[in-house]
Amino acid sequence: MTKILTTRFHLKGEASDIDVYLKTGGYEGLRKALKDFTPDQVTEEVKKSVLRGRGGAGFPTGLKWSFVPKDSKRPKYVVCNADESEPGTGKDRDLMRFDPHLLIEGMVITAYALGALDNYIYIRGEYWYIKDILDRAITQAYERGFLGKNILGSGFDCNLYTHPGAGAYICGEETALLESLEGKRGHPRLKPPFPAVVGLYGGPTVVNNVETLAAVPWIIENGGEAYKALGTEKSGGTKLFTVSGHVERPGNYEVPMGYPLKKLIYEDCGGIRGGKKLKAVIPGGSSVPVLTAEECENCNLDYESIVTAGSMLGSGGLIVMDETTDIFETTRNLTHFYHHESCGWCTPCREGTRWLENVFDRMHRFEGKSGDIELLHELADKILGKSFCPLGDAAAMPVQSAIDKFRPDFERRIKLDLVQIQAAD
Repeated sequence: MTKILTTRFHLKGEASDIDVYLKTGGYEGLRKALKDFTPDQVTEEVKKSVLRGRGGAGFPTGLKWSFVPKDSKRPKYVVCNADESEPGTGKDRDLMRFDPHLLIEGMVITAYALGALDNYIYIRGEYWYIKDILDRAITQAYERGFLGKNILGSGFDCNLYTHPGAGAYICGEETALLESLEGKRGHPRLKPPFPAVVGLYGGPTVVNNVETLAAVPWIIENGGEAYKALGTEKSGGTKLFTVSGHVERPGNYEVPMGYPLKKLIYEDCGGIRGGKKLKAVIPGGSSVPVLTAEECENCNLDYESIVTAGSMLGSGGLIVMDETTDIFETTRNLTHFYHHESCGWCTPCREGTRWLENVFDRMHRFEGKSGDIELLHELADKILGKSFCPLGDAAAMPVQSAIDKFRPDFERRIKLDLVQIQAAD
């Protein structure tokens, strides 16, 4: 299989040195972009690639870039979303740790396409050691002329800065990220206007995920059509999946879009740990609906196939659970996370996640009341599609899908009264 993102992972971080990166073909995509492409042609090439946002939404990247107004009087910005706080996801961490110059190159090419002078990598606070790696790589890029003024004699100027967050899940949402980057509390903004028109400091801004930007140099060097051909018709290229849970070999795996889910689990990851049976898979990080073992049977790893199966590709955080897993407990754990991480900005999410957690905790003590399962489902419905940003949906969808598909794990948490016990006898 063609590898695009992980070709230097075997170097175990040596590619963070610019000399190693250059020896292994680094910055050739940038050279080609500045020499052979106009900014608009770069955007068109990315459109041809059918590269879709790898942070979770899956929006076509080139189309997103094209929304930036060309005649804006305000400065334009490229912001890398390196917050990566979705439970079950750890791919961006390794991209920045093992190959930071790939991200830098992708950002400079993107900045060239959009005409952005000052650009930012917003990295989660827990990744401080990776911020140090990025800062060293950025310094090297300035010293070699890949950042700064008149890059490679092209007349194009580009600056790049890192900015750490403070561990808030909500800042993975692009507008909350921009608020935090401006020094404000990380609350999501009302959309429209979208960041491509009114973003950082009121200027047109493109916010892309680490993995999305890291794919750009290969696309420019090899062509959008070649990238598209690696995947499916609507989901081009390759994708990094963080596989965790009950598998023999957890880790980050790069596979083509459309790769069979069962093949990734049973061949690449060595199968279910201890020879047990598969019970469930969360395919795209904790915020997407869970899949049963039956739904995984003929499922492929691309946006359309996962939706057909009943979930979403999301960030590619693939959580595998064996037959011993109590789906009630895993869902309760996720609900606690989303209640804790709610920014409190809107009532459905702030109050809804609190009530969800209260009912879950009661059932956890085996003190669930008759109707509590229906209450959980109804509470989730009051949140889904009614909150200010997608965090509410992220809290609601796992609850509803877990109840719909694994109801027995919830039913055994209901406390039987004397009448029910006598009827059962």
